[in-house]
Amino acid sequence: MPVINPPADFLRHRAQRVRRSALALGRRSNGQRIAALEAMAAALERHGGAIVAANTVDQEAAVREGLAAPLLARLKLNGAKLAGCIQGLRQVATLPDPVGHRQLHRELAAGLELERVTVPVGVLGVVFESRPDAVIQIAALAVRSGNGAILKGGREALNTCQAIVTALQEGLAGSAVDPNSLDLLTSREETMALLRLDDLVDLIVPRGSNAFVRTIQDNTRIPVLGHADGVCHLYVDQLVNIDMAVAVALDAKTQYPAACNAIETLLVHRHVARRFLPPAVAAFTAAGVTLRGDEQARALGVPEAATPEDWGHEYLDLILAVRVVEDLEAALEHIRRHGSRHTDVICTDDEAAAARFLGTVDSAGVFHNCSSRFADGFRYGLGAEVGISTQTMPPRGPVGLEGLVTYRYRLRGHGHTVAPFACGEQRFSHRNLLEA
Repeated sequence: MPVINPPADFLRHRAQRVRRSALALGRRSNGQRIAALEAMAAALERHGGAIVAANTVDQEAAVREGLAAPLLARLKLNGAKLAGCIQGLRQVATLPDPVGHRQLHRELAAGLELERVTVPVGVLGVVFESRPDAVIQIAALAVRSGNGAILKGGREALNTCQAIVTALQEGLAGSAVDPNSLDLLTSREETMALLRLDDLVDLIVPRGSNAFVRTIQDNTRIPVLGHADGVCHLYVDQLVNIDMAVAVALDAKTQYPAACNAIETLLVHRHVARRFLPPAVAAFTAAGVTLRGDEQARALGVPEAATPEDWGHEYLDLILAVRVVEDLEAALEHIRRHGSRHTDVICTDDEAAAARFLGTVDSAGVFHNCSSRFADGFRYGLGAEVGISTQTMPPRGPVGLEGLVTYRYRLRGHGHTVAPFACGEQRFSHRNLLEA
């Protein structure tokens, strides 16, 4: 476990500055926050060339240093990907305002009214490996939800992150939102010190490898939102359209194998294995996927033998573990033992089997006849996502705006005191005013 030194004064001062700016941001109107997002998008467009150039520098350095292929894929930010990020930012601006939503309005007694209203969390500390596009996603969600954000990308993405934050702060400078509501850390020492700022940072969001996320979770008292693994499964049931199942499985693995919502294990019912595996193996092989199977899967064309370590392993690459299972219950047991509660899929034409799967698998996303790659905030219509949470308590799954607000109880009275209620002189009415 790393030794974490107390935060240096300069880092504490920066965090205090973000917190002051976040308090002001939380009071900005819906229209002001929308205008700030548009200003951020326009600034990214103006600085697009510089951002892509900075990313090229980062990529070249990463290749020289031998960065793993999955991280290289996440590091890349070309013009098309940047344009998609800007589109996602603008979509966030169109989403309903998550701040100031009245969740409860109740009369406790005559003239004594209680309401519960959504408010910003405060300051987010977001640390991530590679993925410079995460800076744009998180900044958009933070500003839209009235939160400040202290960001830290991997050192391999330093130039790109700096170019992006420079553009975002320039955009905010021309809006009603203080540019200091966003800050960027640049060293690992700053990151570890950030974890000690539990009086200034309200939520830590780590995005990266299993080891990376667990290091964050083990070294802070600040609440952590995120997941350590993305071990996603696809189970092919005995009653299934073979062509559909092959297409869904192929998309779930190859559309973007470095994503945490790509499948890592393919489970196949033994009664359909002889019909499903030959075309599936051919399709995966043509797509460059390395297949590792159990004995039954190897007998049906899977070329490499799986080891016990393959079950429950997150490859983030064009590698897929394949297992032939006895039945649906065996598939459920495998997922229970080896899954990470991220996203799991069943392909079946049997509605009863689908219902059993959807009702039993305890994952943030449980899908029927569709790719695991749909487990994404943008595809869910949440706009950009700050991350995916696999914890049982909410927020769970792709976390967008609704996961970045908390709530506050507000009680308004006219000199009310508890004593008359305690002695029975007055009684509570507890009348719901939301529907009144």
